Amino acid sequence: MEMENPANFSYMGRNFSDLSNGDNSSAFSECNSDRSGEFPTTSSQSRRLLIACASDNSDDMIQQLVAVLEAGSTEEQKQAAMEIRLLAKNKSENRLKIARNGAIKPLLSLLSSSDLQLQEYGVTAILNLSLCDENKELIASSGAIKPLVRSLKTGTATAKENAACALFRLSQIEENKAAIGRSGAIPLLVNLLECGGFRGKKDASTALYSLCSVKENKIKAVESGIMKPLVELMADFGSNMVDKSAYVLSVLVSVPEARAALVEEGGIPVLVEIVEVGSQRQKEISVAILLQLCQNSGVHRNMVVREGAIPPLVALSQSGTNRAKQKAETLTELLRQPRSGKVAARASDVSI
Repeated sequence: MEMENPANFSYMGRNFSDLSNGDNSSAFSECNSDRSGEFPTTSSQSRRLLIACASDNSDDMIQQLVAVLEAGSTEEQKQAAMEIRLLAKNKSENRLKIARNGAIKPLLSLLSSSDLQLQEYGVTAILNLSLCDENKELIASSGAIKPLVRSLKTGTATAKENAACALFRLSQIEENKAAIGRSGAIPLLVNLLECGGFRGKKDASTALYSLCSVKENKIKAVESGIMKPLVELMADFGSNMVDKSAYVLSVLVSVPEARAALVEEGGIPVLVEIVEVGSQRQKEISVAILLQLCQNSGVHRNMVVREGAIPPLVALSQSGTNRAKQKAETLTELLRQPRSGKVAARASDVSI
């Protein structure tokens, strides 16, 4: 598995060890416990859950629920999965207890059910269990990746969103990233990014941002057509996806296939517009992407200049954050260089 730092290079004596915004975590609200609403329960069941959630001795109840998952009817399994999902939703100690009591494998078996609601409940419970770092390796080693990918393909809208979140959680273990990519998740996440609702787009972008730190996943994402939805979302300031899409793009552009696809999908005018009218964070990440796009390509530099990038870059170099100023100054210098002679040779001498 080949890991890449998306943007380590030096230019004209300046080192750029991180082209992205230093606070990229704030661009992604993490995939937390499910937000799909409470399932209807009878008052006695609700009291049972409240008592269990408040109790330090809930192992017996969890063991009973696991037994139902393994041998109950479909309706009983739904109820058991729902109760496990609620127990795991907000209490980390319950997540550990549920995993220790053997719930993961029977929950994963629900993901193969033809009953879409049962499948959704199973995915949601797995997501909530994956919020505990200690559970991630056990979930992955129990064979979770393929069933989660299957739910990402065939599940309800909520199941797809929660499967994307669960895959993101598992991808936080580095060795899982390539396995998730090879399981077929990347095209399905790209499809969710393009066709899902806002939650789906957000969850897909979060998972893709994590997975695409691996080179082979970057290539898969480009081949799956990720550039079109990324550019469209960045161009739509009302989408609330400009930052997230730009950060995903920032990890992709280290590979030439992504740079070519970005240009083909009309990404340069969109990035220049963001530099001109975006937020400070959006401007900074867009300049970083443009800088990597232009560093070794006179053709791309000419395209950026023709889009009128120099005036907003000059303005940003005077009024942006310190990081944005440095990037804007460096890109402006690069764009103003002639395309031949010693200066052009120096511009092409950029190591990643």
